[in-house]
Amino acid sequence: MADDRGPEGRAAGRGHNVSPAFLADRAKFVRKETVRLSRIAGAGHYSSTFSAAELFAALYYAHLRIDPARPDWPDRDRFVLSKGHAAIGLYPVLADLGFFEPALLDGYTRLGSPFGDHPDMKKVKGVDFSSGSLGHGLSVAVGMALAARVQKRGNRVFCMLGDGELAEGQIWEAAMAAAHFRLGSLVAIVDRNGLCIDGHTEEVMSVEPLADRFAGFGWDPVRIDGHDFGQILGALDDLPPPGEGRPRVIIADTVKGRGVAMMEGALNWHVGNLADEDYEAVMAELDAGLRPATWDNASGEHRK
Repeated sequence: MADDRGPEGRAAGRGHNVSPAFLADRAKFVRKETVRLSRIAGAGHYSSTFSAAELFAALYYAHLRIDPARPDWPDRDRFVLSKGHAAIGLYPVLADLGFFEPALLDGYTRLGSPFGDHPDMKKVKGVDFSSGSLGHGLSVAVGMALAARVQKRGNRVFCMLGDGELAEGQIWEAAMAAAHFRLGSLVAIVDRNGLCIDGHTEEVMSVEPLADRFAGFGWDPVRIDGHDFGQILGALDDLPPPGEGRPRVIIADTVKGRGVAMMEGALNWHVGNLADEDYEAVMAELDAGLRPATWDNASGEHRK
């Protein structure tokens, strides 16, 4: 079971008791807000955010030790969104939890707004990492975990990675350092949706066998269905107490564009814009709830 280190924070320590139905509703909220904010901006990263919606919901509503009233609380868990283009799905969660007023999102990406395509930790409360070019997040997370050790804090550091950015050499330098320094408080989460902006990851730059590769670098890998709350929460609850040891990686198999049939497994929705009847149709589809996925990552084909 998860450790419980006191009542502080939004999640009241580890293992905050929320229902799968509530988390599913929050994942739907992430997707719908992504669609709404993309319309304000004129374009958005739909599919990369949809694949991470359940992961965002489980982390922020059921697991992370955070406190919106104290966004700079030194003992809070840290979350590094290395795949920063999915920030459009993170902002609504932070607003929903009370880090800032939700109405502020109505100016998303407009002149003077603190909310950009990638997050800025100096402008947005609740954000721990300012991203841009991918591939840097895990290195920063390693530094945060080392700093927490020096300061004798008991927090964890989570880093969400896109599988496309695993082609960056810096990721593997950071992975090697994390194992060398025995950063047992570091947890990487790979959004393994199988696609990057240039195509299928296994065609652009193969990352499999991913669990074996992380294990070879000295990590403890766990592989789950990244849309199944039972498996997500099980993997989070099974984390050992923060401290020294092997860093852990949760490889979350997901579907890019999950929740909207025409976007699932589709390369052309990495960035896009919905207008008029398409916008209304997608919102209606999301309101109807998740249906069986149309895309199968294992075969790389749409299901019939």
